[in-house]
Amino acid sequence: MVAAVIGAIGFAFPAGYVLWRNITAEADALDLVFSGRIGAPLWRSLKLAVAVSVTAGAIGTGLAWLVARTDIAFARFWYGALAVPLVFPSFIGAAAFIRAMNPGGIANDLLGSFGVDQTPELRGFVGAWLVLSLFTYPYVFMPVAARLRQIPASLEESARLLGDSSATAFRRVVLPQVMPSIGAGMLLVFLYAISDFGAVKLMRYDTLTRAIETNYLARPDVAFALSLVLMGLAAVAVGGEHLFSRSHAVTVDSRAPRLRRTELGRGRFVALLAAASVFALATLAPIVALVDWATAGRFRGVDTGRPLRIDTGDVTEATINTVGVSLATALFAVLAVLPIAILVGRFRSRPGGIAHGIVLASFALPGILIALALRFWTLRTGVVGAWLADTHALLIFAYVVRFGSLAIGVTLIAVRSVPPTVRDAARTLGANRLRRLTSLDLPLMRGGLMAGAGLVLLSTMKELPISLLIAPIGFPTLTTRIFFLFEEAFVTEAGVLALVLVACSFALTWALVLRRSDLT
Repeated sequence: MVAAVIGAIGFAFPAGYVLWRNITAEADALDLVFSGRIGAPLWRSLKLAVAVSVTAGAIGTGLAWLVARTDIAFARFWYGALAVPLVFPSFIGAAAFIRAMNPGGIANDLLGSFGVDQTPELRGFVGAWLVLSLFTYPYVFMPVAARLRQIPASLEESARLLGDSSATAFRRVVLPQVMPSIGAGMLLVFLYAISDFGAVKLMRYDTLTRAIETNYLARPDVAFALSLVLMGLAAVAVGGEHLFSRSHAVTVDSRAPRLRRTELGRGRFVALLAAASVFALATLAPIVALVDWATAGRFRGVDTGRPLRIDTGDVTEATINTVGVSLATALFAVLAVLPIAILVGRFRSRPGGIAHGIVLASFALPGILIALALRFWTLRTGVVGAWLADTHALLIFAYVVRFGSLAIGVTLIAVRSVPPTVRDAARTLGANRLRRLTSLDLPLMRGGLMAGAGLVLLSTMKELPISLLIAPIGFPTLTTRIFFLFEEAFVTEAGVLALVLVACSFALTWALVLRRSDLT
């Protein structure tokens, strides 16, 4: 209980900062809501978030079922490959799509050979929706695939014995069991969409986050009032997901999971084509664009003649820093949310539910607000704040607050998957609480905890605002290097570092999460 309360306070700190600024400032958030200044960006944020979450939910759930519960070819490969889009920072992914698909890009050159003179420009709502959907569906895919591998095969077998077809058994038996995972994943996508800044900025689509960024320096009171509105929107989404999850019961089985794979028959080729199409759009297309970027367009016959300016030592330093701080963040994030998940999933306590909502809602806060809140605290407080300022501990804490919500959903599912009968048996045999945790709970929850840590790891590696404002002096990361190279117009070097970031993210995800999966 104490650990959960401390964790909730830490996650609530940025929100408390926003509330404090609104209380002490002259701008009124309610006045902004009912004025014309906020109506349009609020509606655009809602429209984009709903569209992206629904699309990502459909794509992630469908792919998870194909990979985890059917005889699709190369299932183990697809389980790893379909999670790769999560490694792309939104601003890099959007820039890659713009370079690949807009007039003058790779797609334009390719289609030109077939008589197509010009491709349509990828901007506005459609561009933001496409990019965010393709890069966020793994938030649904990974937890749903993990849950599908935990559902007892006896449930489907019983339905088939009673005469249900495979499709009917999935709809009546399997789908209700994975609905909490789908809801949790779609909630993360929704919160990601309303808090994203990089993709919507490049796609020229004005949302609440763009309004916050625009007003922060010129009119900070307005920016914090807009942030309060964003927090309210996140709270409504979290409350809705909580009610949704409570209405769907999850069945657990004390026996080792035995998977039942559906034979696709003639549909196997269609399933393979669907997985390959998503992989091509969400992974291969941006990678090809980045390679073209990194080579200054030489594959398309474009050569500026400018030599590549990259210091190998700088790349190595930024890579080591990024990997090290991301691994530390993933570990501390899981440790922070595990007590909260236990309170919610095992004891169903009200304080645990409140803490769970606080953790989820923190994901809607833009990274720049979390960074500025911590900067304000370290500059305005006494000894403790001064001691933490410009330290790795403060950077990791900021990352945990920003991305801990990515681990809470999967961790909660992992906690609920431990059968109560097994815990009761261990208690009867005399195992104390610590012994049950180390020898029973953690081994059974390992898959879910690793999946949650993997989500945090991926997101930390691509975070930009927190890295820019909180990272200690002389501690560059790959995202900050890429950002400064963009600012200095060294786009070729930025493309090379973006490829390094994608490669490192995938390698770590494969080593820590995907390689340990039981998909065969």
